[in-house]
Amino acid sequence: MNAPGFALLSVRNHGIGQIGIDHAMTRAADDDTMASLAPARGLSAALDRATASHARAAALLLGFCLIAFLPGFFQIPPVDRDEPRFAQATKQMLETGQYVDIRFQNEVRYKKPIGIYWLQAAAVKAGEMVGVPHALTTIWLYRLPSLFGATGAVLLTYWAALAFVARRAALLAALMMASSILLGVEARLAKTDAVLLFTCVAAMGAMARSYLAHRRAPETKPCWRWPAIFWTAMAGGVLIKGPLILMFVALTALALSILDRSGRWILKLRPFLGFLWMIVLVLPWFVAIVAKSGMTFFSDAVGHDMLAKVASGQEAHGAPPGYYLLLFFLTFWPTAPLAGLAAPMVWQARREPGAQFLLAWLVPSWLVFEAVITKLPHYVLPLYPAITILIAGILDQGGLVKTRWLVRGTVGWFLFPGIVAVLIPVGFLLIDRDLGLIAWPTAAAAMIFGLFAWWLYEVDGAERSLLRGMMASVLVAVTVYAVAFPSLPALFPSALIAKEVRATGCQQAHVASTGYYQEPSLVFLLGTDTRFTDGAGAAQFLREGPCHFALIDARSERNFVRRANAIGLRYALSERVEGYNISIGRQVSLAVFRSMAAP
Repeated sequence: MNAPGFALLSVRNHGIGQIGIDHAMTRAADDDTMASLAPARGLSAALDRATASHARAAALLLGFCLIAFLPGFFQIPPVDRDEPRFAQATKQMLETGQYVDIRFQNEVRYKKPIGIYWLQAAAVKAGEMVGVPHALTTIWLYRLPSLFGATGAVLLTYWAALAFVARRAALLAALMMASSILLGVEARLAKTDAVLLFTCVAAMGAMARSYLAHRRAPETKPCWRWPAIFWTAMAGGVLIKGPLILMFVALTALALSILDRSGRWILKLRPFLGFLWMIVLVLPWFVAIVAKSGMTFFSDAVGHDMLAKVASGQEAHGAPPGYYLLLFFLTFWPTAPLAGLAAPMVWQARREPGAQFLLAWLVPSWLVFEAVITKLPHYVLPLYPAITILIAGILDQGGLVKTRWLVRGTVGWFLFPGIVAVLIPVGFLLIDRDLGLIAWPTAAAAMIFGLFAWWLYEVDGAERSLLRGMMASVLVAVTVYAVAFPSLPALFPSALIAKEVRATGCQQAHVASTGYYQEPSLVFLLGTDTRFTDGAGAAQFLREGPCHFALIDARSERNFVRRANAIGLRYALSERVEGYNISIGRQVSLAVFRSMAAP
C-alpha cells in the first residue's frame, strides 16, 4: 500500500514487475510538477519526442552515447598503465596465434580471464580486414569493446529501468549513466570495466523482472526468457572479470531473501539448469587454461590479485572507508547533486518492492567495497545504474525534497566545469608553457550550461537543470579528451618516442629503456621485444646491431656512457624527449641514443 503524502516506488497494477511513483504528492512537490507540465522547450522537447516509443528512446540514447564517448576516443594515445597492459597481451595473442594463454612479454598475466582479450582481438582483426593501417598498434581498435560495452550498458540501463519506472524516467536514468564522468572515462580505455558493466546490468535487469514478477504473482509459472538472459550475462561477466559479478548477484539475492524472509523467488531464475548453462559457457576456457598453466591461473587471479586487494592496498591504491562516498560527487557528476535531494524519498520507499531491490543491488556491495583496503574509482561502477533508477523515479514525479541546504548542493553543476576551466590553463602552463587558448571556448560553454543548470534549478525544475548539466558534461568531455589531451603530447612520452623512432626509417626498430620510464605503452607501441634494463645494459644492447635504440634517463646516463666507452660503442644522440609520466605524476627526460650503423 502506498503511503499518502510522499512519492513511493511501488508495484504497478498494469504491468508485471513494473515500478512507478505514487501520484499522491505533497504540496512541497507541486512546483516541480507544474514545471514538468509546462510546454516543453529545448532539451526537454527532445526528451518528450524520444519517450514516444522505445525505438526513439534507443535512438536518442545511442546518439547521446556517441556524442559523449567519441571525443578523444581516436586521438588519445595509450594511457599507462592498465590499458596498454591489456592491449599488449591481446597484441601478443594476435602475433603468436595463441588465444588461450595470457602474457605480457615473457610474463604470464593471469589477473583477469580471457573475455576482454578475445573481444579486443576480434576488434583488431576486424580493423585489419577493413584496412586500418598499423592495426596491431592502433589503440582505438582495442578500445572498441569498451565503447560498445559502455553504450550497451546505457541501453540496458534503460531496459532495466523499465521494470521499475515509466518510460520517461527510464530514459532519464540511462542518460544519467551516459553522462557520468566515470563511465565516460571507462568507455575510452581498453580495459574490462565497461564490458563488465554491460553484463552486470543485463543480469540485474533480468533478476529484477523475476523478483518483481514473484512479488506480484508468487504462484505464476516462471518463464525462460529472464533466466536465459540472467545466466548468459553471468557467464559473460565471469569470463570478463572473474567472480565479481557473482558477488553483486549473491549479495543482492541474500539481502532480498533476508528482507522478505523467503528466497523462493530465486526459483524463478531456474537456478539448477541456469547454473549448468553458465558452466557450459565458461568451462571450456578454464579447462584449457588449466591444461596450459596448471593451477597457476587460479592462484594468481584469486590469490595474488583478488584476495590480496582485500587485505592490503595493492599497487599503492589503498584508501580508508568513505573513499567511494566522497568520490561519488565527482565520478557521478552531473547527476550527483540530485542524490541528496532524492535520498529522503528513497528512504521512505525502502520497503516497496522496487526500491527494495535497487537498494539491495546497491548497499551491500557498496559496503563491501568501502571495507576492502584496495580501492579504485571504477570498482563501484556496476552499482551506479541502481542509483540512476532510484533518482530518476523520484525526479520524474517531482518527489525531490526542497530542503534548503540540500538544494544548495546544486551549485555542483557550476563548480565542476568551473574547476575544469581553471585547471586547463594551469595544466597547459605547467606542461607546455602555454595558456591552452584552444580549450577555452568549450570550457566556457560547459561553465555556461553548468551555471544555468544551477541558477534556474528552482525556476525551470530539476529535470531541465539536469539536462543542462548533461550538456555541460559533454562539453567537459570535449574540452578534456578532444582538445586538451591531444594538444598536450608531453602527457604521452611513449607516443613521442615511438614517433621519433619511426621517423628514422627503421622498419624493425629494437628499443631498450632505462631508469624509471619502463611503461607498458612502450612495449605496445615499439614491440614485444622492448627491453627494460640499466645504463650499462643499454650500451650493450646498442652493440647488438643496426636499428637499435636506447632510452636513457638522466640517472642512468653516466653508466651508459662509461659502458659505451669501455666497449668502444659508436652511438649518436637522436633526440631528447621531454614529457610527463601521468602514471607516477613525474616529469620525464629521456635521451634517445641509437647505434651508428646504418639502418
